Amino acid sequence: MKKLLGESALGLQHVLAMYAGAVLVPLIVGGALGLNSEQLTYLVSIDILLCGIATLLQIVSNRFFGIGLPVVLGCTFTAVGPMIAIGGEYGISAIYGAIIASGLLVVLISSVFGSLVRFFPPIVTGSVVTIIGITLIPVAINNMGGGQGAADFGSTANISLAFGTLLFIILLYKFSTGFVRAISILLGLVGGTLVAGFMGLVNFAPIAEASYFHMVKPFYFGMPTFEWSAILTMTLVAMVSLVESTGVYFALSDITKKKLEQKDLAKGYRAEGLAIVMGGIFNAFPYTAFSQNVGLIQMSGVKSRKIIFIAAMMLITLGFVPKIAAMTTIIPTAVLGGAMLAMFGMVISQGIKMLGKVMGESTENSMIVACSVGIGLGVTVVPEIFALVPPSFQILTSNGIVAGSITAIVLNIVFNMIPAGRKAKVDASSPKSAAASEKLLSQN
Repeated sequence: MKKLLGESALGLQHVLAMYAGAVLVPLIVGGALGLNSEQLTYLVSIDILLCGIATLLQIVSNRFFGIGLPVVLGCTFTAVGPMIAIGGEYGISAIYGAIIASGLLVVLISSVFGSLVRFFPPIVTGSVVTIIGITLIPVAINNMGGGQGAADFGSTANISLAFGTLLFIILLYKFSTGFVRAISILLGLVGGTLVAGFMGLVNFAPIAEASYFHMVKPFYFGMPTFEWSAILTMTLVAMVSLVESTGVYFALSDITKKKLEQKDLAKGYRAEGLAIVMGGIFNAFPYTAFSQNVGLIQMSGVKSRKIIFIAAMMLITLGFVPKIAAMTTIIPTAVLGGAMLAMFGMVISQGIKMLGKVMGESTENSMIVACSVGIGLGVTVVPEIFALVPPSFQILTSNGIVAGSITAIVLNIVFNMIPAGRKAKVDASSPKSAAASEKLLSQN
């Protein structure tokens, strides 16, 4: 009994470590799409449920899917901006059509993605992550003011709550270590909501109205629709997420001393693809490996898949209880905004960290970052710049994330994968080349 309680406590730690990241995505996306409290409660519930199922797909390894490492899957923040953009332009049904299509593509290319990774080196993925983080900041700032279009937008109460929540998170991050630091965002959301409650700014009605149990429904928000630009956007998001997951796989491989082979990576990618497809069918989100749980494994020293299995079962159980999901929907928008600024800022810093390792390698890499981030941000700020180009071309320019990502991929191929220019430079500086030049000059 004592052993079971200990394992349950370790599993709960993993749930808490990923919980804030897991629930913020549906709260942000649902809020941006104008969902009511009942729909938002469902969105949070199904997301938590599928986080658990997606995790099971990875840890229960078989011939077809599952990498067999203690990896926790959650909804990726990389998808937040694209989903909001797709929903705003084509409606919520196009979001789920794009998620299903991108998930199927991941399943199809899972066996060969290892060889495609060379098209997504750190200079590309770092640029994409940075662009996504930058495009998310306006969402956070609007929420800090109380939400775009709110009657009390920018009020003293909203600004105080937002910056108070942000300050609390910063202080926790500064003066705590280990597990408390890992859940600082979650603690910040709880603390900000409690203060808002004392100020009379929390509406508890969604909790009272929510049921204690519900059954999940496929296509809860309607049948999916398929738009080419939306599919391309979510496919790029999926590719970046797979690259990030690859890093998590190898980190866990090192921790657990389990050597990974190509077939193991393929099964891991296939599990993520299946999780993404399920996310589209049940109107949730794309899923990826969570790096915060890797840190928890390192900190605790407990590497057993059994602990992650317990955490996954906890998530599945929570997903069937709307009452618990409804507790997250009462978080005031300003409090969410304060936490979002920290989390989205961390997305940008992660992108910069990835770029910092490679920008100094060549001036070409600096040019890739300059052009891709510039175009990504520019199209986000001035989306009408490509309004008059042919519709087929607008697939690549419909939003800043796609435009910036395509730019990074193409420029990386031009500068780093086409050998002609670089080979000519190397040849020109070689002794043989210099001797040949001198001979040619003497003949003239």
